[in-house]
Amino acid sequence: MARSDGRELDQIRHTKIQNDVQSFAEGSALITTGDTQVLCAVTVEEGVPRFLKGTGQGWITAEYSMLPRSTSTRTRREIAKPKGRTQEIQRLIGRSLRAAVDLSRIGERTLIVDCDVLQADGGTRTAAITGSYVALYHALNSLVVNGKLDAIPFNWAIAATSVGVLDSEVLLDLDYSEDSRAEVDFNVVMTSQGEIIELQGTAEQGSFSKEVLNEILAKAELGIKSLLDIQTRAISGFS
Repeated sequence: MARSDGRELDQIRHTKIQNDVQSFAEGSALITTGDTQVLCAVTVEEGVPRFLKGTGQGWITAEYSMLPRSTSTRTRREIAKPKGRTQEIQRLIGRSLRAAVDLSRIGERTLIVDCDVLQADGGTRTAAITGSYVALYHALNSLVVNGKLDAIPFNWAIAATSVGVLDSEVLLDLDYSEDSRAEVDFNVVMTSQGEIIELQGTAEQGSFSKEVLNEILAKAELGIKSLLDIQTRAISGFS
């Protein structure tokens, strides 16, 4: 099948990550994948939630929002309380990042990751995870440079992408026009070791076979390897 932007079925959208885009954040990155843009910023605060006090362990949490005109029609700001979808995405980002870091080595500090969608064309949650890794690397590197950590305490790199089935074909990294019509929709978070952190998937229509699931995972791994290379280039300038 022909995709709207001419990509192959197993090809991610054109993706770039610009680091250190906010002067006051301890770490920041702007990820652009196709027409989706997400600004990721990390704040380091001394202290941890009550349930971790006295343990010597740190914490990572995330907040996610879509700016009002990130979509074709205005999205209202979630001022009083985040919607269920927003809370679910925030938890996904937080879980993914915590899996990447040895929290016992960052001391009793909380790293807050803010992910703001500037423009949405599908895959905002996976772009947020991929971009947040670079912003988090930047923040942890800043702690090392300032003598607060001995080394950057990552267990491994992580990235995320979407895979879907449309017209019986398995497509990597869906844009909105594809995602909105997909028969099967997956979000996959993986480590640089090829292991899965989280797998979110559903059949929007009917069901799908184990063979299709295997193809979905294979294409996700292919896409995530490309994203990991892009992340590596983005962080290569950190001292």
